Amino acid sequence: MGAFDHIKTILGIILGLSITHLLKGIIKFVQHPKLTKPYWVHLIWCVYVLLLIMHFWWWESHLRLITHWNFELYFFLFFYISVYYFVCSLLLPDHLEEYKSYFTYYYSRRKWIFGALGLTYMLDFIDTLVKGKAYYLTHYDWEYPARNISHIILCICLMYSTNRKFHAVLAVAFFVYELTYIYRLFLYY
Repeated sequence: MGAFDHIKTILGIILGLSITHLLKGIIKFVQHPKLTKPYWVHLIWCVYVLLLIMHFWWWESHLRLITHWNFELYFFLFFYISVYYFVCSLLLPDHLEEYKSYFTYYYSRRKWIFGALGLTYMLDFIDTLVKGKAYYLTHYDWEYPARNISHIILCICLMYSTNRKFHAVLAVAFFVYELTYIYRLFLYY
């Protein structure tokens, strides 16, 4: 077993837990419709983060290009994917008793949710650089840094805004954009 095979095991475990947490939380809305009524904006963010993690996991296959692994790189990747789990746990808490609804929960935890989500975009820059300049030049153009920078700025705005329309528009915009981004990166030839 090579270093990458060894490291991708822990990546798979933590990302698998992230996906499990999201799916388990989302299915509660179906299992207990009277107990846990979803707030549609919050639900879109949950599905968006699920899509983002799927995209991330697929893209991390490029880590196989790294020939020299060290603990610092391993630690960085462990931290990076742990932030995804943190976002998932923030989006769908184990218990909602302290809050009246997901609507109340979402707006009360928005600074944490969007602070952590914004951090994933910052860490993505480092993750891309780790794979090397040649990797960046063959896979990305101007859109990648523009995407990440704009997403970081918008996450900061979401942290401080309580405007429901703003949150709703950005939830839909982030989701639709990610779908088109994935389509253009992987499916469109």
